[in-house]
Amino acid sequence: MSHRHELPAFAGYGVEIEYMIVDRDHLDIRPFADRLLAAGAGQPASEVIHGNMGWSNELAMHLVELKNLHPVPSLEGLVDAFHEEVLAVDDLLAPLGARLMPSGMHPWMDPATETRLWTFDNAAVYACFDRIFDCRRHGWGNLQSIHLNLPYCGDEEFARLHAAIRLALPILPALAASSPWADKRPTGCMDYRLMMYRDHQKQVPSSMGNCIPDPSASQREYQTQVLAPMYREVAEYGSVPGQCDTNTLRHEWLNVRAAAPRFERSAIEIRVLDAQECPFADLAVAAATAALVRHLYDTVGAEAEAGLDTLRLVAIFDRCIQDAERAEIDDGEYLELLGCDSRPRTATELWAGLIDRLQADGLLAAQWLPALHLILRRGTLARRLAMALDDDPGCLLGVYRELCECLHDNHQYPGPR
Repeated sequence: MSHRHELPAFAGYGVEIEYMIVDRDHLDIRPFADRLLAAGAGQPASEVIHGNMGWSNELAMHLVELKNLHPVPSLEGLVDAFHEEVLAVDDLLAPLGARLMPSGMHPWMDPATETRLWTFDNAAVYACFDRIFDCRRHGWGNLQSIHLNLPYCGDEEFARLHAAIRLALPILPALAASSPWADKRPTGCMDYRLMMYRDHQKQVPSSMGNCIPDPSASQREYQTQVLAPMYREVAEYGSVPGQCDTNTLRHEWLNVRAAAPRFERSAIEIRVLDAQECPFADLAVAAATAALVRHLYDTVGAEAEAGLDTLRLVAIFDRCIQDAERAEIDDGEYLELLGCDSRPRTATELWAGLIDRLQADGLLAAQWLPALHLILRRGTLARRLAMALDDDPGCLLGVYRELCECLHDNHQYPGPR
C-alpha cells in the first residue's frame, strides 16, 4: 500500500494476499513466479500492474502476492478486484501446467529441498536473509498470509492505532487459522504457520520480540526502542563481500512482529492472518479485523491498553494459535477491554458477540456476514480442513484440489457435512 500523503486512521485500507503456485494436477509447488510475472508484464519483471491492483514476487519462487497498490476507502469493492486478478493469474499459469493454491501453508511441501529463492531484483537482500536465518524451512519457504495495512496521521493517531491493534491481535488466529497440516501430517496445531513464524527470525530476537508488540506512545519512541536495537543486532552478523551486506537489512521491514509500523507509508501492517480459501473469505476476515480495531480505537484509551502486560496477551495468542476457535479466553480484564463481561468463553463465542456488536454499530458491513457466520458455525478453515482430512494423508490431494476450485470460483470451503 502506497500513498503520497498521510491518511487519517481508517480513511484507507491496503490488503496483500500471498498464494502458492502449484502443479495443476498434482499440486506440488512450482517455482514459476518469474515466468508468471514476465508473462503478465510482457517482459522480465518483479511486478505487474493492473490499474490499482498489482502482483509481485516474494522471497520464494513459488509464491506470488496480489495487492491493491493504493489505499481504498472501503474493503467492500476489493472482493471482485482480487478475484479478477486470481483468474488472470490462473489464465497465465495454465499453459505452464500450473495454478494458484490458497491457505496458510502447503501441507506436504519440503522447504529444505523445494524452496528456490528469488534471484532477480533484491536477490542480494534475500541472499542475506538466507545466510543469517536459513530461509529453506517452514516460516520462510512455506507460509502464505494476508497483510492488512491501516493508516494513521501523526503521533496521536499512531499511539491510538497501535494500542487498538495490540489488543485485537491475540484473537485473530481464532478467526483466520488455515494451516493445520505440514510435512504430510497433522501438526496438532490449527495455525502452524504462526507457530513456525514466531521463531523464523530467532537469530535476531529483537526483530520479533514476543511477537505481540509492547505498548508504544510515539513514532520516535518506537524507532528508539524497537528499530534501533534491531539494527544494531543484525549488524553484529557482519557482511560477507560479494554475498551479503547486512546494511541492506537495516530497514523497517526487518521488524516482523505481529503488527509492525511501516513508517515509510504511515501505516501499521497486521501480519498474523493466514490466507483463506478465496478472496471473499480473505476480505471478510480482513474486514472483521479492521472493524474490531476501529471499535477498540474508539473505546479503549492507550493508558488502559498499556496496563495489560504483553505476556498476558501472548498467553491468549498462544491458545488461539494452538486451538483457534476452540481456545478458552478467560482473562477477565482483557474481555472487559473488548467490551464484554469477564466470564470465560470460547473464542467462537467471543467472536460471535463481537461480530454482532460491530455490525450493529455500523462498523462491519452486512456483506461480510455470510462468510463470517460460516466460520462461526463450521469452524476456521483450519478446523474444516482438519475434519475433512481426518488424519489421513491419502485425502490431501482431493481436499486441496477442492480448495483450489474454491479459490478459482471465489466460494468458501464448507468442510465435511
